[in-house]
Amino acid sequence: MNARIASAAQTLRHVFLRDMVLQASIGVHAAEHEAKQRVRINIDLAVIDDAARNLSRAAPGRDILSRVVDYEAVADRVRAIVASGHVSLVETLAERIALSCLLDGRVRLARVRVEKLDVFADTASVGVEIERQADLAEQIIPDRP
Repeated sequence: MNARIASAAQTLRHVFLRDMVLQASIGVHAAEHEAKQRVRINIDLAVIDDAARNLSRAAPGRDILSRVVDYEAVADRVRAIVASGHVSLVETLAERIALSCLLDGRVRLARVRVEKLDVFADTASVGVEIERQADLAEQIIPDRP
């Protein structure tokens, strides 16, 4: 699968969560174990678009929440992951978030960016961005729905 998020040819829609800022217990240094710090999280998901299948111009589909990936549910899972306890690395947090998104069988690709916002006075943020595909996640999470 290529790196495109939305694609008519691949019948994918783009679901995203932008600039979620949470207080997280994260970091390898002793002071980071004692106080929470702000992290910004961005998520981009390539999701199977059932309304676009076999059509060059998609019908809008049924107007019901159950037929789409619910971004409120994604946000709630992110909040729960961040609240679940201390994480040493932003990479680990990003991986946990990506894997939680890939649990929904409609999600084909998850791109997650995690940034620590208050690390250096002269820098807006530091962090990591990862991209994970559903076919690779199946090797890690064999019992996906």
